[in-house]
Amino acid sequence: MSIEADENKMDRIIRYDHSVVLACDVRSMKEFEHLIEKTCNVQRIGAYKIGSILTIRYGLPLLVQTARKFTDLPIIYDHQKAMTDIADLGKDFMNVVKESGADAVIGFPQSGPVTEETWITASKNVGLKVIVGGEMTHPKYKRSEGGYIADESLDDIYLLGARLGVNNYVVPGNRAERVSHYKHLLKDVNSLTFFAPGFVAQGGAITDVARAAEELSWHAIVGRAIYEAKDVKKAAEEMVSQLPK
Repeated sequence: MSIEADENKMDRIIRYDHSVVLACDVRSMKEFEHLIEKTCNVQRIGAYKIGSILTIRYGLPLLVQTARKFTDLPIIYDHQKAMTDIADLGKDFMNVVKESGADAVIGFPQSGPVTEETWITASKNVGLKVIVGGEMTHPKYKRSEGGYIADESLDDIYLLGARLGVNNYVVPGNRAERVSHYKHLLKDVNSLTFFAPGFVAQGGAITDVARAAEELSWHAIVGRAIYEAKDVKKAAEEMVSQLPK
């Protein structure tokens, strides 16, 4: 399927072709600072992902400011899940995330194409990079597996993102066959890049995604396997060692 994408392509977020994006789903500022400080100099840690729970507790501007004491690596905000509200809120949402100092935002536009287009356009207007996701990693998400989301709508989410110029996508890292599916679906997207959660605690293996993604640029989103380790630096080094050379 040919994709007529917007000429204003989204920029590359991470300088590596393959890296580990550390999901900072810890509970305290002390843990957050410790995690950043101990891992920021590990080669091929590509970015940090800040989620909604930590943000509700401390606020995104303070978290970004804290991270910047240690690193200039990209900060990705994951609202868990953004792009599920009405279209009119997109502009204000993207403005606030941009003003916080974050570099990119993850969106799962499950509430329809009007919201998806409006929110992606809003992100581009403020110079905020966007990563679009559709399929998640947990059981009973898709209708075919007992969930609420129609299977065929997932492709529509990714394809509309492509037509709007998005080249960064979340795919389920614990389902290598789905990584292959989205690679084929989005084969005409320039500089296609995947971000894959679902490793270790959710059963995914980095080597399986590497085989499925093949030549693509892709990044493993890893949280608990690193931040719950006794030695977070050693755990981070172990995870990046599994990436393609």
